[in-house]
Amino acid sequence: MDLVIRTTLMLATITTFVLLVLATPLAWWLARTRSGLREAVAAVAALPIVLPPTVIGFYLLIALGPESPLMALLRPFGVRTLAFTFIGLVIGSVFYSLPFAVQPLRAAFEGIGEGPLEAAATLGARPIDIFARVALPQARRGFLTAAILVFAHTIGEFGVVLMIGGGLPGKTEVVSIRIYQLVESLRFGDASMLAGGLVIFAFLILFGLLSLERLAHRGRPEI
Repeated sequence: MDLVIRTTLMLATITTFVLLVLATPLAWWLARTRSGLREAVAAVAALPIVLPPTVIGFYLLIALGPESPLMALLRPFGVRTLAFTFIGLVIGSVFYSLPFAVQPLRAAFEGIGEGPLEAAATLGARPIDIFARVALPQARRGFLTAAILVFAHTIGEFGVVLMIGGGLPGKTEVVSIRIYQLVESLRFGDASMLAGGLVIFAFLILFGLLSLERLAHRGRPEI
């Protein structure tokens, strides 16, 4: 059981880190661009919210399987497949949790407004300096929200991790898969303990987010 929890926490931690790195430039572009492709890109990034997890898992299983063109490119490096591996699990989790990183970050960047950015530009700051020294610090609450949501969402994943990971003991078995396996074997007591732990975890996450939102509203000056 300890190994299952360790695998779950490792998956959630790595997924959160990877998504914060990948989603930040995408969210910044969505918040700042005037391109006509903006909403199309935003829709693609938000697809995991409405698509069944098994659909995402199915296409990832094909893409990471031994017969895919992607694996053909990696075969010279000794990589035959990423399906049913921990790396494949991370890739699946990154795709599935993408909107939970992009949307809070985009909202945070849009909430900065044009004033601080234009003021920095008039002082001669380069775009990269404006982003690093103005946008990132002011969007820190969005980063915190994104990190919490991605971490929690990854902890509770089931469909994608089952399709792409298969729940291999000691390798790709996570808490949500373990609960399913316990129920299948009629071990309802053990399943109840794990499920109850996830309920408590989800409550604490939601309580924390609501508390952050309340503090944010308190900190805003009244007009």
